[in-house]
Amino acid sequence: MTFLTTILHRVVTTSALGVAVAFSPVLTAIAQAQTLNGAGATFPAPLYERYAREIRKKYPNMKINYQAIGSGGGIRQTIAGTVDFGASDAAMTDSDMAQVKNGVILVPTAGGAVSIVYNLPGVNKLRLSRSTFPGIFSGQITNWSDPKIKADNPGVNLPKQPIRFVVRADGSGTTFIFTNHLSTISSYFRGRIGTGTAPKWNLPNVLKGRGNPGVAALVSRTPGAIGYVEYDYATKNKLKSAELQNKKGEFVAPSLQTSNAALSAVQFPSNYRVFVGDPGQGYPIVGLTWMMVYKQYADPAKADAVKKWINWVLTDGQQYNDDLNYTKIPSAVVNRVLQTVNSTVK
Repeated sequence: MTFLTTILHRVVTTSALGVAVAFSPVLTAIAQAQTLNGAGATFPAPLYERYAREIRKKYPNMKINYQAIGSGGGIRQTIAGTVDFGASDAAMTDSDMAQVKNGVILVPTAGGAVSIVYNLPGVNKLRLSRSTFPGIFSGQITNWSDPKIKADNPGVNLPKQPIRFVVRADGSGTTFIFTNHLSTISSYFRGRIGTGTAPKWNLPNVLKGRGNPGVAALVSRTPGAIGYVEYDYATKNKLKSAELQNKKGEFVAPSLQTSNAALSAVQFPSNYRVFVGDPGQGYPIVGLTWMMVYKQYADPAKADAVKKWINWVLTDGQQYNDDLNYTKIPSAVVNRVLQTVNSTVK
């Protein structure tokens, strides 16, 4: 009896081992499909890093690797097919999308403000009007004691000091949002600098930082500096943000509340591509950020993992947007996007 039990145990063990060996490539493929590699915008990087941590609580086998290399890099890698998903704050153009051989879907994930950060010791509140602000970043105003800045800030002791401009060194969706607003409200800025992810800055005393972290660091350590970063980078680095004059004539500081007010009337077309140049209310420099996913993946398991990721981001994941000062995507838009993704991604 003992002999028969031993034989039976060996047979069962051997059979189970054979099954495990036979199916191990499939199991490996499934495990690999749960690891997604993405790259792109630094604007939403704090949020995407939080998403990557939180999704593991629901899907322990899901691993998200995200590299914040700038929106330009995210678009290039999406076109090249070297990532599972890309990310950009400047929505892909029709020309960009036509270059993606497997097709692409733009998935809006969040919105937020671009803060105008400055380093002026002793100046705790700075206001910039709709004429002064473009004048600074187009090179018409180059000193902090300029009469136009003084007129916006009566009673403030502004130093007689050259303005040090801090801009992005890399292709940037944050730069796109920033220059899109300035080009919308100023024809001079539009003609001299223009809208883009990597414009030619015809400015004196220019410093260039890589990513939002690079710009924040340069402003922080450079007296007389002014630059632009995503709002969460301004708050985390304890940088002062200027109040900007909006379309209503109000001077408004960046915040989650004023960003929500600005984006509340945004209408999303069928491809979900939106450019917010000059909102009618709230804080005036706001934009959206997108993930870019392919319509076709070589591995069906990879496609399923991408759909699982996007479905989580637009449902469970949206609760973390407020925590990091990003706006949420409206539920009606979420439903449309998920219908597109779930029916199209293969």
